[in-house]
This record gives sequence, structure tokens and C-alpha cells, in this order.
Amino acid sequence: MSGHSKWKNIMHKKEKTDAQRAKIFTKIGREITLCVKEGGPDPASNAKLKDLISKAKENNVPNDNIERVIKKASGDGCSDNYEEIQYEGYGPKGVAVIVETLTDNRNRTAGDMRHYFDKYGGNLGQTGSVSWQFTEKGVIVIDKSEYDENKLMEDILDADVDDYAAEEEVYEVYTSPDSLPATKELLENKGYKFLSAEMEKLPSTYITLSDEDDVKNMQKLLDILDDDDDVQNVWHNWDEK
Repeated sequence: MSGHSKWKNIMHKKEKTDAQRAKIFTKIGREITLCVKEGGPDPASNAKLKDLISKAKENNVPNDNIERVIKKASGDGCSDNYEEIQYEGYGPKGVAVIVETLTDNRNRTAGDMRHYFDKYGGNLGQTGSVSWQFTEKGVIVIDKSEYDENKLMEDILDADVDDYAAEEEVYEVYTSPDSLPATKELLENKGYKFLSAEMEKLPSTYITLSDEDDVKNMQKLLDILDDDDDVQNVWHNWDEK
């Protein structure tokens, strides 16, 4: 699993345009809305909301925006109702793709997903068609330039960690889903700050695309999925290296 986290696939997108930042605000806002409706507006008693607020701040969402979304979601007049739907399918040459969405119109989203996959040389599959190829893990990503590797390795000995990798720009710490909150807290207490720390779906095997058209279509599929407001996360087993 080492070296193939979501962060590895998005490092080249770190310099985001204003339009991209706006989309990130929209996507995180939907997550917060659903979270508040399910668990309440107090991050002290809603651990998931606390994590989402941290995620929003990591993505430079202004505090006013965060507070506005929480206030709106906790009000009686809030009509925003989102449901989580996961789509599974194949990109060019059978690349496995999982798309996690938050939508207020499942018919629209289903139609869009089918169109995207068909347009770029893939096809939408049935539930479970590709998810068996992925394992859910907690992934903590730390800026390599900020921390000493030996010190980090010493510190994670106290945590329930499954794996660790030192990449070109970052350290990646892998945990089981259940161990992620405790590992985050332990490292935060030791003074670490994270580029990201969340659940990810990591593939067991990877597919390399050699045909130039397949590479272009796969990238276009990922780009159009990323651009869709309903899409929260995309996981795939395309080896982009």
C-alpha cells in the first residue's frame, strides 16, 4: 500500500485556482451539513464534525463559512437533504473506480455517473463489482520538510500503526479504521500537524496504462468526476507513476 495514498495522486494539484477552492468549499459544506443533521452542531459531542472542521481549515475554508454552514444545517428551516451513494465502475482497460457522492437528487447523479464512464471509455458497474479490490485504511499525511523522520518513527511506536512510508515530499502513516482517531490524537499531542488525516480506500493491485488514448481518457474521467459537486471522493487503482 505504501506510496499510493490519495495524497500521492493529488500532489500535483496543490496549487488550486479560486474555482477549485470554491468547489472544495462546496463539497466540505455538504459533508458538514449531513454530519450536523445526523449528530448535532456541537463538535465537542460530534467527533465527526470536529474532524470535518479540521479538514475544512486544512483546506483554508474561512471560519465564517464553516460557522455559517453549521448554523444553517442546525436550523429548523434547513431544506438541504443529502444522501450518501457509492458508485462502482471501470475506466479504460478495466481500471477499478469507486466514486463516493453526497447528493440531493439520486436520479441526476446516477445519470451523470453513467454518462461520465461511458464517455471516457469505461462503464458503470453493479454495487460490489470493484470494491472487493480495495481495503479501507486510515491515512495520515505529514509534510516531510517539517519533521525529522527518526523522531516520527520513534513517536509512532506508541501508536497502533499498520504501515509507514517516506515519500518524496511527505510521510504517510497507515492505520486500521478503528485506530485512526487515537493515532491522530497521539500525534497531535506530540505537536504534529497534518496535510490530511482521513479514511481512504487503498487498492490491492494496480493497473498501468500504456496506450496514450487510455491515459488521456482516464485522466479526463478523473477530472470530470473531481469537478462534479456531488462527488466527494474518487478511489481507483490506476498506477499513475
